[in-house]
Amino acid sequence: MNSTTNTANAAENKMGIMPVRKLLVNMSLPMMCSMLVQAMYNVVDSVFVSHVSEDALTAVSLAFPIQSLIIAIGAGTGVGVNALVSRALGEKKRDEADKVALHGVFLSFLSYIAFLIVGLFLVKPFYATQTDSYVIASYGYDYLSVCCIFSIGIFTQFIFERLLQSTGRTFQTMITQTIGAVTNIILDPILIFGLFGFPRMEAKGAAVATVIGQCIAGILAIVFNFKYNDDLDFKFSKFRPCGYVIKNIYIIGVPSIIMQSIGSVMVLGLNKILMAFSSTAVAVFGVYFKLQSFVFMPVFGLNNGMIPIIAYNYGAKNKDRMIKTFTFALQIAVTIMVVGAIVMEMIPGVILNIFNASESMLSMGITALKIICIHFPIAAFCIVTGSLFQALGKATYSMINSIMRQLVVLLPVAYLLGLTGNVNNVWWAFPIAELASATVTSIFYIRIKKTIISKI
Repeated sequence: MNSTTNTANAAENKMGIMPVRKLLVNMSLPMMCSMLVQAMYNVVDSVFVSHVSEDALTAVSLAFPIQSLIIAIGAGTGVGVNALVSRALGEKKRDEADKVALHGVFLSFLSYIAFLIVGLFLVKPFYATQTDSYVIASYGYDYLSVCCIFSIGIFTQFIFERLLQSTGRTFQTMITQTIGAVTNIILDPILIFGLFGFPRMEAKGAAVATVIGQCIAGILAIVFNFKYNDDLDFKFSKFRPCGYVIKNIYIIGVPSIIMQSIGSVMVLGLNKILMAFSSTAVAVFGVYFKLQSFVFMPVFGLNNGMIPIIAYNYGAKNKDRMIKTFTFALQIAVTIMVVGAIVMEMIPGVILNIFNASESMLSMGITALKIICIHFPIAAFCIVTGSLFQALGKATYSMINSIMRQLVVLLPVAYLLGLTGNVNNVWWAFPIAELASATVTSIFYIRIKKTIISKI
């Protein structure tokens, strides 16, 4: 009993008492570093695959909607679990926190079963709708089927890392993500090009390297939870699914899942628009998505540190710490995005040459990067504020905003700009959509400030 009380007090000392700036850095920096490593191995995948052929790079780019859907469901479930566990601990309801954690593991396993079915039966039909090229479709099937069939690693990694984050143990998540990413980076060239006696697997080799890294990270996350996470008690023998708990997880998690799933629909639609111009345009878009992760991933890592702090202090009714956390996180996010935009504006050609860009890809890509990166600083405000909505249990605001930006604005604008016959005009859909998003985000923030924050 004393041990449990001491653990709870230690958690409160960190989440409820430590100076906000120090706490946010302490919680977020490990996550931001691990997210950067994560971004690096995403880019490394594409760099190595680009040296196989541009068709292979296009195939990997076309796989993004399904991969994004895996991430959406894994991360969205994790968001719901993270917020509820942190809030329960803030309210000193440890039994409730344990129950939410066990349900998160259960839901993640069910999600894996769904994508196992996708990997076995639906990957070929998916590529048939995307391209008429047998070579691209063949590369794509090799790559995506492996990612889906062995997605148990990424679902395990997501849920057990979120449980570490929800209890303030972000350093361990940095270790799991870093080791998983480094494993992927090391295995990529070996399996893609057949080094050291291994068979040359090309695009399939990139997928195998990825899932091995994810499985290793997932196993480490499990070990760290059982060894170091004293705030949660994993009694699987007593677990029984509870509809009420599942409902509460997805009240917060589903909007996040929908937001990221909408991203899959957006990429799917944009790929169709760009394929009407050329496969090179799709490759450029795929490269952009890999590159922008260097800028966006650290901000997502910042959010992962911010959400449990705000959720905990919301449960503890500490308004001042909530506002300070949000304000400081926003300052950091804007700074990161501005730096990213400047780099992309100044040396787009240098960046694209890393991907073995052809002359046509280089010409198209330079213009694309210069236009798209304009929206980065605006996106910082939308992302951080959307995470505030999630931490306060109002994730539907983020969902509505995401639907409006990516379906109601971005895709229709991209389609209309594509009718001009100039692919360079399509890229302007990104800053236009982000401006619309910022407007709606501001309206929701004013509303949540009046209805929730001011009443604490």
